[in-house]
Amino acid sequence: MNSAKKIGVAIVGTGFGQKIHLPGFQHHSRTEVVAVYHRDLGKAKATADTHNILYAYNQLDKILALPEVDVVSISTPPFLHYEMAKQVIEAGKHLLLEKPMGMNATEIKELYHLAAQKKVVAIADFEFRFIPAWQLLAEHLQQGYVGKKRLIKIDWLVTSRADRDRPWNWYSRKDMGGGALGAVGSHAFDYISWLFGSVKRLSGYLSCAIPKRPDPQAEGELKPVDADDTCLIMLELADGTPCQLAISSVTYAGRGHWVEVYGEEGTLVLGSDNLKDYVHGFRLLAAPAGKALTEVEIPKRLAFPQVFTDGRLAPFIRVIDRLVEAIDRSESLVPSLKEGVYSQLLMDLTHQSHESRSWVDVPELDRFL
Repeated sequence: MNSAKKIGVAIVGTGFGQKIHLPGFQHHSRTEVVAVYHRDLGKAKATADTHNILYAYNQLDKILALPEVDVVSISTPPFLHYEMAKQVIEAGKHLLLEKPMGMNATEIKELYHLAAQKKVVAIADFEFRFIPAWQLLAEHLQQGYVGKKRLIKIDWLVTSRADRDRPWNWYSRKDMGGGALGAVGSHAFDYISWLFGSVKRLSGYLSCAIPKRPDPQAEGELKPVDADDTCLIMLELADGTPCQLAISSVTYAGRGHWVEVYGEEGTLVLGSDNLKDYVHGFRLLAAPAGKALTEVEIPKRLAFPQVFTDGRLAPFIRVIDRLVEAIDRSESLVPSLKEGVYSQLLMDLTHQSHESRSWVDVPELDRFL
């Protein structure tokens, strides 16, 4: 890998961007954060001053005009992704795009083709692919540990939005890309396709348990919420395996995040009950048919070289590794916008299934593209 040239990065979005994207790129040996964007210029400048960043703007075109910027990392709310990502790609800059990728799969398909046309690298932030316990699960599955699969059961039950007094924000609005399906279902759909293959059809039910939240701009007032906080989804995979996915962000003392794979030859269970950090705490349990589950030690070759207080940072740095490798090789690598299209397509079809109260068929990705 070429170690001579630093890759200049612009951070667009300073919520998750400031918590994870910014420190991740500053930590990486090959990247340098040279610019930051926020719609409020004062906040952009404050972030730049705090983190010793050269440029701060509230206009994306000014960021894109900087010759020092090679990559733009976008972590704004989803309803802004498409227009911003399109500008980035058209300017000939490489892209790291946060999930959910956009508002619908057609938008992401357009970005995918545009990136190919402009010959720029475009990577999606699907960090579960880079967590050691998940990589170990993938290896066990590739080696046929469970044999023919009989059932896949996934629970992602957390408390992050269980408090009805948590203030209203864009996440509360469906038309802004809010909701649990977009926030974590996007990850689940990506790792389902990575670990188990494509989906043949699905049936989804979406619910909103807290229909109003406090208005942060008007004390004592409540604003309506129409984005889902609970999702129940049944899937039939292309190989015929039934898969059940339950997601909720409003479950007090929820069991956390668990993936259970049952097969003819054995069982694999991956999970974490850490409700404070959705990366720290994953462990893999395995059992041959008829035996008790035992924990599988994670080999050093898969372990993070460094762990951080915030568990999300170490896998994000591995996403940057993939981005840098892709730039060095001049080709988009997995997880690219192609994987982003599929995750978004499955979310779109879940909404369609919920609205029609019926099963929906899932087209093959290459045919959809």
